Amino acid sequence: MLGGYVIVTVSFLYLSILFAIAYYGDRRADQGRSIIASPYIFALSIAVYATAWTFYGSVGRAASSGVSFLPIYLGPTLTFILGWFLIRKIIRISKVNRITSIADFVASRYGKSSFLGGLVTIIAVVGIMPYISLQLKAISTSFAVLQHYPDIVMPAKLGSTPVLQDTALYVAVIMAAFAILFGTRHIDASERHEGMVAAIAFESVVKLFAFLAVGLFVTFGIYGGFGEVFSRAATDPALARLFTLEAAGGYTSWISLTLVSMAAIVLLPRQFQVLVVENVDERHIKKAIWLFPVYMLLINIFVLPIAFGGLLHFPGNTVDTDTFVLTVPMAEHFWTIALFAFIGGLSAATGMIIVETIALATMVSNDLVMPLLLHFGRLHLSERKDLSGLMLAIRRSAIIFVILLGYAYVRLIGESYALVSIGLMSFVAAAQFAPAILGGILWKGATRLGAMAGMSAGFLVWIYTLLLPSFARSGWISESFVQDGPWGLALFSPYALLGLSGLDPIAHALFWTMVINIGLYAAVSLMTTQTMIERSQAVQFVDIFKQPSEGARIWRGRATIGDLRRLSNRFIGETLTDQAFQRFERDRERRLDDAHAADADIVHYAERQLAGAIGAASARIMIASVLREEMHDIDEVMQILDEASQLVVYSRQLEEKSQQLEAATAELRAANERLKELDKMKDDFVSTISHEFRTPLTSIRSFSEIVHDNPDIPVEQRKMFLGTIVQETERLTRLVNDILDLAKMQAGQTDWQLARIEPRKVIDNALAATAGLFAKNPRIKLECRVAEDLPRILVDADRITQVLVNLISNAVKFCDKDNGLITIVGRAEEAGSVLISVHDNGVGIAREDHKKIFERFRQAGDTLIGKPQGTGLGLPISLHILERFGGTIWVESELGKGATFFVRIPSAASSAELSHPATAAREVT
Repeated sequence: MLGGYVIVTVSFLYLSILFAIAYYGDRRADQGRSIIASPYIFALSIAVYATAWTFYGSVGRAASSGVSFLPIYLGPTLTFILGWFLIRKIIRISKVNRITSIADFVASRYGKSSFLGGLVTIIAVVGIMPYISLQLKAISTSFAVLQHYPDIVMPAKLGSTPVLQDTALYVAVIMAAFAILFGTRHIDASERHEGMVAAIAFESVVKLFAFLAVGLFVTFGIYGGFGEVFSRAATDPALARLFTLEAAGGYTSWISLTLVSMAAIVLLPRQFQVLVVENVDERHIKKAIWLFPVYMLLINIFVLPIAFGGLLHFPGNTVDTDTFVLTVPMAEHFWTIALFAFIGGLSAATGMIIVETIALATMVSNDLVMPLLLHFGRLHLSERKDLSGLMLAIRRSAIIFVILLGYAYVRLIGESYALVSIGLMSFVAAAQFAPAILGGILWKGATRLGAMAGMSAGFLVWIYTLLLPSFARSGWISESFVQDGPWGLALFSPYALLGLSGLDPIAHALFWTMVINIGLYAAVSLMTTQTMIERSQAVQFVDIFKQPSEGARIWRGRATIGDLRRLSNRFIGETLTDQAFQRFERDRERRLDDAHAADADIVHYAERQLAGAIGAASARIMIASVLREEMHDIDEVMQILDEASQLVVYSRQLEEKSQQLEAATAELRAANERLKELDKMKDDFVSTISHEFRTPLTSIRSFSEIVHDNPDIPVEQRKMFLGTIVQETERLTRLVNDILDLAKMQAGQTDWQLARIEPRKVIDNALAATAGLFAKNPRIKLECRVAEDLPRILVDADRITQVLVNLISNAVKFCDKDNGLITIVGRAEEAGSVLISVHDNGVGIAREDHKKIFERFRQAGDTLIGKPQGTGLGLPISLHILERFGGTIWVESELGKGATFFVRIPSAASSAELSHPATAAREVT
């Protein structure tokens, strides 16, 4: 007899090898020498798809229904061969956005919704729970069978074995320890678990060689090759039926299993983890396209010979077909082959459990627990300076919870199903993510509410058609629920819903879940509108290959770099925060000062670091919390921009907003004593603003109608029209921002943060903010000549940057579009001031109009009316800002020779002479 102590010892030695490989992989990663930066390791890690289901269950399924096991492996092969570009797109999106899990991916796509991330997590945990139980069941059963060697004894039901004597329990504990040691060493979940990946790749090799060893032994050791095995099976009346497609479930079963497995290879949490999160280089997908299908072929080539060999050895169903990989070598007294097969099955099961629990624990921590703590536990969390320890504890507790949940399922329910049946339940659950993810990377119009409605409904149908029947088969609920439907309503039978009968349970459940999921996803998305952040994320995801690697975003918040550093310290610790900020300084070649205001670049970077630790949705909440007051100030702007971006349908709403803005402006000046002048100011302003809104709205409406009514427009022309729509929408955005800025200045609501600033830094910031304009107009060249010895100026950095942004934007707008040239010059004057000029080579301005323009500008800055047509409100705001700092602005131009706008700003020393610094700052604010 092959004693249990021998099996335990060999298993312990094997698991020790895995620990050693994982430890070595992590040590090499810490030293900056990765051992997984190889397409071969990448492909082998993806082979975690081949679990105990593959090792044992495929043979069991083949023994009962012939070639019906093939679609489970045909689907992933088709995905890699036909859909590799979608996989590459998902990988690129995840790297740019520091995606940590499939829940994080869905939440990020649909407006970084924490609620949606939590929904995906719940579906994943409940849906994958049977799959984890499958692995524990396989290990426990195979151990019980092997320890009786040379006798072949089928084990008792798992539920009847005392808990402390249950092998599955101890395997669960060991797997939890492995996952905790090598899956939660760092809080940053977007860091690759290189040791774990190396161990999984090694396990893939072991299980492949183990299965090939059994296959070769059965095919060529017991029989004379494939020909003899198949011929003997074909001549056996009891086995001949396995060669027909009817035995495999027919065409419907094949199609449904192929489709569900095509989705599972990407959407199962463990597959998303190794395929996307752990990916080192997206170029590795090129080799994985053929390496992974080759692996699938090799591990399945002997499935039928082993199944037929087992049926010929054990006629009359005396042995569980799922154990043929073990029992056939045992019957021939080859204990070494049987023990090697056990180790192969152990590899297949443990690899799945480790990766799956790490993936699920990350989801539970980032997308379920953290959002709840941030929402309900803010008072408690605010008292803790360092939350990294708490987050690690949450993640480790989640690993234990998930594994024990799987163990509970296998003891209570798992004995009622064959291995493959349990796995297919989880496949259908994972398929519920397919519409939201595929739609999210291909369709910009998909909305958060659509994804939520589709997944929720699909999951409920999955529970009704698959999970509840498993409870019935286990005796937890009445069997009549499956046979006759609830309360005897046969129309609602979970296996024949609404009278749809004749399908196997998996095909039936897949049909109804997808019909309802996809239907609601599309219908609700078409009937609902996107928020601004949803629309922004949709563009980033769908057009990821058109986006810069770091992405870009609009930023109007007011926080210091120190605020961001302290926030990061709380969640990822000081060491990782310092490393991240140092990496930012090195990559951007800039120095970070904690006292300086944070710009869009560093805010976006800090949010991405937090996303790697707590998920995109929670990271967005925390970043917003640092800037809550500023975000509150621009709620109305965000609301207007949301509507402005909806093209024709919302153009009417934009007009209504403009009317509200006009009314608000009139109310702002209601206390003005000059009533008659107030009426004139109001009328002029209404006329001006209405004109400014009407022009872009007309363009948006016209081009949108052309695109909508003429679906056959050539692609290039359609792109041109859409580009015009986007430009006009951006123009509306700038106009609204300018109006609100000017209104805030007049109402005295603007905070002026004075600091001694180098003029070169102001010019650099303005050029960075307007870089997109030059990218859209590649024919416009830029020359910048700034003296090195410019004195510092005492200004508000954001406001003075806004002045230069307005001047550069106007220069781009009016310069020669075919051969444009914009020249920026900065020099010091003898009087101690700084002179900055912005020149364009456009049509210019008549000399007699120079004085009139700035008189109108001043009037606009003082009274919000009288803006020269076509110039926008940027220049009036600029004049108003400069005068607050003791500066001025003027223009020099001739028709046909372009225009040059000059900005004069007193140096910091000159400003200090005007007043004591403290007094000056107080007067300005």
